[in-house]
Amino acid sequence: MYSRCEILFPHSRVSGLKKLKGEDWRKLTDRITLLPETDEEALAFSHMMIKLCDCLNCDLGSYKAALGCSACSQRTINALRDTDQQLIRRFEKSRKEVRLYLDEGELQTEEAD
Repeated sequence: MYSRCEILFPHSRVSGLKKLKGEDWRKLTDRITLLPETDEEALAFSHMMIKLCDCLNCDLGSYKAALGCSACSQRTINALRDTDQQLIRRFEKSRKEVRLYLDEGELQTEEAD
């Protein structure tokens, strides 16, 4: 039943988010979509979405998992009242966290903020 279910936001779902906000958000998602999933910016975008969608608390028996990552991520972005600029700041913060991890192997947690 769940053979194709992802637990963490997959890179392949970025393109489904591009029409949900304004022009700056569309440009960001277009750029990220073209990158390989292992690119630093693609990792940062997924990291941001994992935090926004609360993927770490999702399990196969949950309603969110039954919806799937596409629907869950779209609902999450639609529900946010963030402007494009606020979302881009979230992305930049995630990019800094990913860069720090890649450079130093240190995982930053929300409590460290």
